[in-house]
Amino acid sequence: MDIFKELCSITGEKNVLVGEPMSRHTTFRIGGPADYFVTPESAEHIRGLTELCRGNDVPYYIVGNGSNLLVGDKGYRGVIIQVYKNMNKIETDGERVRAQAGALLSRIAASALEASLTGLEFASGIPGTLGGALRMNAGAYGGEMKQVVECATVLTPPGEVLEIPVSDLGMSYRTSVIAKNDYVVLEAVLRLKKGNKEEIRALMDDLKVRRVTKQPLEYGSAGSTFKRPEGYFAGKLIQDSGLRGFRVGQAQVSEKHCGFVINRGGATAAQVTELMEQVRARVKERFGVELEPEVKRIGEF
Repeated sequence: MDIFKELCSITGEKNVLVGEPMSRHTTFRIGGPADYFVTPESAEHIRGLTELCRGNDVPYYIVGNGSNLLVGDKGYRGVIIQVYKNMNKIETDGERVRAQAGALLSRIAASALEASLTGLEFASGIPGTLGGALRMNAGAYGGEMKQVVECATVLTPPGEVLEIPVSDLGMSYRTSVIAKNDYVVLEAVLRLKKGNKEEIRALMDDLKVRRVTKQPLEYGSAGSTFKRPEGYFAGKLIQDSGLRGFRVGQAQVSEKHCGFVINRGGATAAQVTELMEQVRARVKERFGVELEPEVKRIGEF
Protein backbone atom coordinates (compact mmCIF):
# COMPACT_ATOMS: atom_id res chain seq x y z
CA MET A 1 0.00 0.00 0.00
CA ASP A 2 1.19 3.50 -0.84
CA ILE A 3 0.63 5.25 2.51
CA PHE A 4 1.42 8.69 1.12
CA LYS A 5 -1.13 8.29 -1.66
CA GLU A 6 -3.78 7.02 0.74
CA LEU A 7 -3.19 9.89 3.18
CA CYS A 8 -3.45 12.42 0.35
CA SER A 9 -6.70 10.85 -0.82
CA ILE A 10 -8.20 11.60 2.60
CA THR A 11 -6.94 15.12 3.36
CA GLY A 12 -5.48 16.40 0.09
CA GLU A 13 -1.77 16.48 -0.76
CA LYS A 14 -1.31 19.98 0.69
CA ASN A 15 -2.00 18.56 4.16
CA VAL A 16 0.55 15.72 4.03
CA LEU A 17 4.28 16.16 4.71
CA VAL A 18 6.93 13.45 4.47
CA GLY A 19 9.92 13.31 6.82
CA GLU A 20 8.76 16.38 8.73
CA PRO A 21 11.05 17.36 11.65
CA MET A 22 9.04 17.24 14.88
CA SER A 23 11.30 19.93 16.36
CA ARG A 24 9.14 22.32 14.34
CA HIS A 25 5.99 21.14 16.10
CA THR A 26 6.87 20.86 19.79
CA THR A 27 7.38 23.64 22.32
CA PHE A 28 10.53 21.79 23.43
CA ARG A 29 11.88 22.45 19.89
CA ILE A 30 13.20 18.89 19.92
CA GLY A 31 12.40 15.84 17.80
CA GLY A 32 13.47 13.94 14.71
CA PRO A 33 11.42 13.42 11.53
CA ALA A 34 7.96 11.89 11.43
CA ASP A 35 7.47 9.53 8.50
CA TYR A 36 4.22 11.33 7.71
CA PHE A 37 2.82 14.52 9.21
CA VAL A 38 -0.84 15.18 8.39
CA THR A 39 -3.02 18.19 9.20
CA PRO A 40 -6.72 17.23 8.91
CA GLU A 41 -9.41 19.83 8.35
CA SER A 42 -12.47 17.97 9.69
CA ALA A 43 -13.78 15.16 11.84
CA GLU A 44 -14.24 13.13 8.66
CA HIS A 45 -10.56 13.56 7.86
CA ILE A 46 -9.55 12.39 11.34
CA ARG A 47 -11.86 9.37 11.14
CA GLY A 48 -10.45 8.45 7.72
CA LEU A 49 -6.86 8.81 8.89
CA THR A 50 -7.28 6.76 12.06
CA GLU A 51 -9.21 4.04 10.23
CA LEU A 52 -6.49 3.87 7.57
CA CYS A 53 -3.74 3.57 10.17
CA ARG A 54 -5.51 1.00 12.34
CA GLY A 55 -6.58 -1.06 9.35
CA ASN A 56 -3.01 -1.30 8.09
CA ASP A 57 -1.17 -1.55 11.44
CA VAL A 58 0.47 1.84 10.91
CA PRO A 59 1.30 3.59 14.22
CA TYR A 60 -0.24 7.04 14.64
CA TYR A 61 -0.30 9.73 17.27
CA ILE A 62 -2.54 12.79 17.69
CA VAL A 63 -0.83 16.08 18.56
CA GLY A 64 -1.94 19.67 18.96
CA ASN A 65 0.64 22.39 19.58
CA GLY A 66 3.11 19.84 20.96
CA SER A 67 3.27 21.63 24.30
CA ASN A 68 3.53 18.52 26.48
CA LEU A 69 5.57 16.31 24.20
CA LEU A 70 9.10 14.96 23.83
CA VAL A 71 9.76 13.27 20.48
CA GLY A 72 12.78 10.99 20.10
CA ASP A 73 15.84 12.14 18.16
CA LYS A 74 15.32 9.42 15.55
CA GLY A 75 11.78 10.64 14.92
CA TYR A 76 8.46 8.84 14.70
CA ARG A 77 7.84 5.78 12.55
CA GLY A 78 4.26 6.22 11.44
CA VAL A 79 1.74 9.04 11.05
CA ILE A 80 1.55 12.16 13.18
CA ILE A 81 -1.95 13.67 12.98
CA GLN A 82 -1.87 17.31 14.04
CA VAL A 83 -5.23 18.76 15.10
CA TYR A 84 -4.32 22.43 15.21
CA LYS A 85 -4.58 25.37 12.83
CA ASN A 86 -6.87 23.63 10.33
CA MET A 87 -9.42 23.01 13.10
CA ASN A 88 -9.35 26.10 15.31
CA LYS A 89 -12.71 27.86 14.95
CA ILE A 90 -14.10 29.69 18.00
CA GLU A 91 -17.66 30.96 18.47
CA THR A 92 -19.20 32.76 21.44
CA ASP A 93 -22.92 32.68 22.16
CA GLY A 94 -24.12 34.23 25.39
CA GLU A 95 -22.20 32.61 28.23
CA ARG A 96 -21.01 29.71 26.08
CA VAL A 97 -17.92 29.37 23.93
CA ARG A 98 -17.81 26.62 21.30
CA ALA A 99 -14.35 25.86 19.96
CA GLN A 100 -12.73 23.24 17.79
CA ALA A 101 -10.05 21.04 19.32
CA GLY A 102 -7.20 22.76 17.49
CA ALA A 103 -7.90 26.20 18.93
CA LEU A 104 -5.20 27.46 21.29
CA LEU A 105 -6.37 28.06 24.86
CA SER A 106 -4.82 31.54 24.68
CA ARG A 107 -7.05 32.39 21.69
CA ILE A 108 -10.14 31.00 23.39
CA ALA A 109 -9.33 33.04 26.51
CA ALA A 110 -8.90 36.15 24.34
CA SER A 111 -12.30 35.51 22.72
CA ALA A 112 -13.85 35.12 26.16
CA LEU A 113 -12.31 38.43 27.20
CA GLU A 114 -13.77 40.20 24.17
CA ALA A 115 -17.20 38.80 25.09
CA SER A 116 -16.71 39.86 28.74
CA LEU A 117 -16.83 36.26 29.90
CA THR A 118 -14.97 35.25 33.06
CA GLY A 119 -13.73 31.85 34.22
CA LEU A 120 -11.03 31.07 31.68
CA GLU A 121 -8.42 33.58 32.80
CA PHE A 122 -6.26 30.81 34.29
CA ALA A 123 -5.80 29.31 30.82
CA SER A 124 -4.75 32.48 29.02
CA GLY A 125 -1.07 31.56 29.18
CA ILE A 126 -1.26 27.80 28.68
CA PRO A 127 0.40 27.11 25.30
CA GLY A 128 -1.66 24.05 24.38
CA THR A 129 -4.77 23.45 22.29
CA LEU A 130 -8.26 22.78 23.61
CA GLY A 131 -8.09 19.11 22.68
CA GLY A 132 -4.92 18.48 24.64
CA ALA A 133 -6.16 20.58 27.54
CA LEU A 134 -9.31 18.49 27.88
CA ARG A 135 -7.44 15.23 27.53
CA MET A 136 -5.18 16.03 30.49
CA ASN A 137 -7.52 18.40 32.36
CA ALA A 138 -4.95 21.18 32.07
CA GLY A 139 -4.84 23.75 34.81
CA ALA A 140 -2.93 26.66 36.27
CA TYR A 141 -3.22 29.17 39.11
CA GLY A 142 -6.04 27.28 40.81
CA GLY A 143 -8.15 26.77 37.69
CA GLU A 144 -8.80 23.54 35.76
CA MET A 145 -10.59 22.74 32.52
CA LYS A 146 -13.16 20.63 34.36
CA GLN A 147 -14.43 23.85 35.98
CA VAL A 148 -15.38 25.42 32.65
CA VAL A 149 -16.18 22.65 30.16
CA GLU A 150 -19.86 21.84 29.64
CA CYS A 151 -19.46 19.03 27.10
CA ALA A 152 -16.95 17.63 24.64
CA THR A 153 -17.48 16.04 21.25
CA VAL A 154 -15.05 13.18 20.67
CA LEU A 155 -14.20 10.51 18.14
CA THR A 156 -13.87 7.02 19.61
CA PRO A 157 -11.33 4.46 18.34
CA PRO A 158 -14.09 2.57 16.45
CA GLY A 159 -15.00 5.81 14.68
CA GLU A 160 -18.15 6.83 16.58
CA VAL A 161 -18.76 10.51 17.36
CA LEU A 162 -19.98 11.09 20.92
CA GLU A 163 -21.01 14.20 22.81
CA ILE A 164 -20.00 13.70 26.44
CA PRO A 165 -21.17 15.97 29.30
CA VAL A 166 -18.57 17.08 31.81
CA SER A 167 -20.14 14.81 34.45
CA ASP A 168 -19.07 11.80 32.38
CA LEU A 169 -15.61 13.03 31.36
CA GLY A 170 -13.94 11.76 34.54
CA MET A 171 -11.68 14.78 34.72
CA SER A 172 -9.15 14.69 37.56
CA TYR A 173 -5.53 15.68 38.04
CA ARG A 174 -3.90 15.48 34.59
CA THR A 175 -6.23 12.82 33.23
CA SER A 176 -9.74 12.16 31.92
CA VAL A 177 -11.94 9.56 30.22
CA ILE A 178 -10.63 11.05 26.97
CA ALA A 179 -7.08 9.99 27.82
CA LYS A 180 -8.04 6.64 29.35
CA ASN A 181 -10.17 5.61 26.36
CA ASP A 182 -7.92 7.19 23.72
CA TYR A 183 -10.67 9.43 22.37
CA VAL A 184 -9.85 12.26 19.96
CA VAL A 185 -11.41 15.59 20.92
CA LEU A 186 -13.18 17.28 18.00
CA GLU A 187 -14.71 20.29 19.74
CA ALA A 188 -16.11 21.39 23.09
CA VAL A 189 -18.51 23.85 24.66
CA LEU A 190 -17.24 25.91 27.58
CA ARG A 191 -19.71 27.47 30.02
CA LEU A 192 -18.44 30.75 31.45
CA LYS A 193 -20.05 33.69 33.25
CA LYS A 194 -20.61 37.30 32.38
CA GLY A 195 -18.06 39.56 33.99
CA ASN A 196 -16.41 42.94 33.84
CA LYS A 197 -14.08 43.16 30.85
CA GLU A 198 -11.53 45.36 32.58
CA GLU A 199 -11.43 43.10 35.64
CA ILE A 200 -10.97 40.07 33.40
CA ARG A 201 -8.19 41.83 31.50
CA ALA A 202 -6.51 42.90 34.75
CA LEU A 203 -6.49 39.33 36.06
CA MET A 204 -5.08 38.00 32.78
CA ASP A 205 -2.37 40.68 32.83
CA ASP A 206 -1.52 39.81 36.44
CA LEU A 207 -1.19 36.12 35.60
CA LYS A 208 0.98 37.01 32.60
CA VAL A 209 3.36 38.97 34.83
CA ARG A 210 3.53 36.04 37.26
CA ARG A 211 4.32 33.62 34.43
CA VAL A 212 6.99 35.81 32.87
CA THR A 213 8.58 36.42 36.27
CA LYS A 214 8.56 32.83 37.50
CA GLN A 215 8.70 30.62 34.39
CA PRO A 216 11.53 30.23 31.82
CA LEU A 217 9.40 31.28 28.85
CA GLU A 218 12.46 32.40 26.88
CA TYR A 219 13.54 28.77 26.41
CA GLY A 220 11.97 25.77 24.76
CA SER A 221 10.28 23.49 27.28
CA ALA A 222 7.25 21.29 27.76
CA GLY A 223 5.98 23.19 30.77
CA SER A 224 5.94 21.30 34.06
CA THR A 225 8.17 18.28 33.52
CA PHE A 226 6.79 16.15 36.37
CA LYS A 227 3.35 15.70 37.87
CA ARG A 228 2.73 17.08 41.33
CA PRO A 229 3.32 14.29 43.90
CA GLU A 230 0.61 14.10 46.54
CA GLY A 231 1.59 16.32 49.42
CA TYR A 232 4.56 17.87 47.61
CA PHE A 233 5.55 20.20 44.78
CA ALA A 234 7.87 18.68 42.18
CA GLY A 235 9.83 21.90 41.65
CA LYS A 236 10.49 22.28 45.39
CA LEU A 237 11.68 18.67 45.70
CA ILE A 238 14.05 19.16 42.77
CA GLN A 239 15.34 22.43 44.19
CA ASP A 240 15.85 20.96 47.65
CA SER A 241 17.77 18.09 46.05
CA GLY A 242 20.38 20.63 44.93
CA LEU A 243 19.48 20.36 41.26
CA ARG A 244 18.74 23.98 40.35
CA GLY A 245 20.61 24.59 37.08
CA PHE A 246 21.68 20.93 36.74
CA ARG A 247 22.59 20.15 33.12
CA VAL A 248 23.02 17.24 30.77
CA GLY A 249 24.38 18.72 27.57
CA GLN A 250 22.03 21.50 26.51
CA ALA A 251 19.14 20.21 28.63
CA GLN A 252 18.89 21.95 31.99
CA VAL A 253 16.78 22.16 35.12
CA SER A 254 15.62 25.77 34.94
CA GLU A 255 17.29 28.11 37.39
CA LYS A 256 14.14 30.23 37.38
CA HIS A 257 11.71 27.37 38.13
CA CYS A 258 13.06 23.93 39.01
CA GLY A 259 9.84 22.26 37.84
CA PHE A 260 10.83 23.02 34.24
CA VAL A 261 13.43 21.26 32.12
CA ILE A 262 14.55 23.64 29.38
CA ASN A 263 16.25 23.38 26.02
CA ARG A 264 19.13 25.85 26.15
CA GLY A 265 19.53 25.49 22.39
CA GLY A 266 20.33 22.30 20.53
CA ALA A 267 19.32 19.93 23.31
CA THR A 268 18.51 16.39 22.23
CA ALA A 269 15.71 14.14 23.40
CA ALA A 270 18.38 11.79 24.77
CA GLN A 271 19.82 14.59 26.90
CA VAL A 272 16.39 15.53 28.25
CA THR A 273 15.64 11.89 29.03
CA GLU A 274 18.97 11.40 30.83
CA LEU A 275 18.46 14.58 32.83
CA MET A 276 14.96 13.52 33.85
CA GLU A 277 16.19 10.12 34.98
CA GLN A 278 18.96 11.64 37.08
CA VAL A 279 16.50 14.10 38.63
CA ARG A 280 14.08 11.30 39.49
CA ALA A 281 16.88 9.20 41.02
CA ARG A 282 18.19 12.11 43.12
CA VAL A 283 14.74 13.05 44.44
CA LYS A 284 13.93 9.40 45.21
CA GLU A 285 17.23 9.01 47.07
CA ARG A 286 16.84 12.26 48.99
CA PHE A 287 13.13 12.25 49.83
CA GLY A 288 11.81 8.80 48.95
CA VAL A 289 9.35 10.36 46.48
CA GLU A 290 8.85 8.88 43.01
CA LEU A 291 8.43 11.67 40.46
CA GLU A 292 6.10 10.78 37.58
CA PRO A 293 6.77 12.49 34.25
CA GLU A 294 4.05 14.78 32.96
CA VAL A 295 5.74 15.07 29.58
CA LYS A 296 4.66 12.45 27.04
CA ARG A 297 7.42 10.60 25.16
CA ILE A 298 6.88 9.22 21.66
CA GLY A 299 9.06 8.04 18.81
CA GLU A 300 12.47 6.43 18.62
CA PHE A 301 15.09 7.55 21.12
